[in-house]
Amino acid sequence: MLLMNRSTYIAFFCICVICLSSTGCAWFETKDQLSAQELATRGMDYDKRGKYYRSLETFQHLKDWYPFSKFASLAELKIADAHYHMEEFEEAIYAYQEFESLHPRNEAIPYVVYQIGRCYFDRMDSIDRDQTVVRKAMEAFSRLVAQYPQSAYAAKARSHIVECRKTLAGHDMYVGRFYYHARKYKGAIQRFETVLSQYPDTGFSREAQNYIKKCRAAIKKTGATE
Repeated sequence: MLLMNRSTYIAFFCICVICLSSTGCAWFETKDQLSAQELATRGMDYDKRGKYYRSLETFQHLKDWYPFSKFASLAELKIADAHYHMEEFEEAIYAYQEFESLHPRNEAIPYVVYQIGRCYFDRMDSIDRDQTVVRKAMEAFSRLVAQYPQSAYAAKARSHIVECRKTLAGHDMYVGRFYYHARKYKGAIQRFETVLSQYPDTGFSREAQNYIKKCRAAIKKTGATE
């Protein structure tokens, strides 16, 4: 039994030595073994194959080992992309914002601003929930359209803005209906008037107007103060 254990150990040790000496064993490669370009190529390959954790790891090495390389900005951008694809949205937002801060004139900035918006947009929930991420998404998309109207990403941003506006209008309608049924008519009117003034093109105008008439009639009839 002792001999068998020793034989097993020796075999395992030999396998480890072979793996360590093999150029194909990336886990044990160091800065001295990989150039910035090789890391960039490897990271892009992982990215294309959807291996985002490995892509993140590879580009992080590139950023750490070769901070002044011409590939460093690519690494910063692909680190943000990897976080986004892994749905680590807060980490992605931070990385995109850092890229924009460091490279404000980079040609990828329209894409970066769009991706910041997507990090919020992809977390949009139902109209009965808090709408903070919707507002932040619309803010990012609106900034993109204002600053880079000719960008290929501006058209996508415009379509997302439409959806954000519908969602926010739907939320105000939801809250307004709730207030109406709770007989808080003045609060309901405020919500419905917000829909009419801020989101008149979202398809809720007629319903909002009807509810305002109902609220005012109820206030007149009952003398409600809320």
